[in-house]
Amino acid sequence: MSADGRQGLTIIAFIGSVFSPYYAWDAKRDPFAHCAVNVVLYGERANRFAMTERSARALARDAASFSLGPSSLEWDGSVLTIRLDERSAPIPQAVRGTVRVRPRALTAQPFTLDAHGLHRWWPMAPDCEVEADFSAPAMSWRGSGYHDTNDGDGALEDAFTDWTWCRAPLQRGSAILYDVRRTDGSGQNLTLRFDADGTRREMRPPLAAGLPPTGLWRMPRTTRSDDGRAQVVRTFEDTPFYARSLLASTLDGEAVQPVHESLSLSRFRNPLVRLMLPFRMPRRIG
Repeated sequence: MSADGRQGLTIIAFIGSVFSPYYAWDAKRDPFAHCAVNVVLYGERANRFAMTERSARALARDAASFSLGPSSLEWDGSVLTIRLDERSAPIPQAVRGTVRVRPRALTAQPFTLDAHGLHRWWPMAPDCEVEADFSAPAMSWRGSGYHDTNDGDGALEDAFTDWTWCRAPLQRGSAILYDVRRTDGSGQNLTLRFDADGTRREMRPPLAAGLPPTGLWRMPRTTRSDDGRAQVVRTFEDTPFYARSLLASTLDGEAVQPVHESLSLSRFRNPLVRLMLPFRMPRRIG
């Protein structure tokens, strides 16, 4: 996400596309049969969303690279180069460009999100320089970015009812809040701060802060801040079970603009919601 929030992007490479209706309907639950590269471009006037699911026949990977259909990610030890050639949905438009992610440092360890150790999250590079150059649509920018990984041994909706996450760049490093609510009624609130060199620093847990629901789908949104107050600057994504927003708040004594997400897995379980997803998530066999 760019530092000023006027334009930016999200890229997620999936093996086992956790929000795929096809994966949910697959009795074999084979993750390699449900892969995708999700690209979301946020512009000043409009967004563009691409998430085409592909099978294992379109996948190639090793320790330093991931290729799925016409798109690829490659790590050379210092730069993650992402080459994208996708089509948006439901309106088919090209999403084509190159993104280079340069982590300032890597962190030491992943975190477990559930009580049984089945779901793991690693904020691998919380502070990155991002260079994006797209030919379709024509746009380019440089800004602040973030890179993490998730892996798990079960369906998200079986372990969690909802979560919120946000990441804010600070004068020195970045702050990340990750609050999960589990299906067994328990929860976990992670408050993390990392220096630019990847060192974790202590940070006082901020206070709960309410946010208005999204305008169309009325997705609930909450966050935390030093003084228990936060504002929505812009809503990037407003869907039946997911919202992504730009906020204004205070964390660790600094005025910040976190990128924030809210996910309702209770809503995602709804059969009607899953029937809507193929319009935005088409599937190709190869």
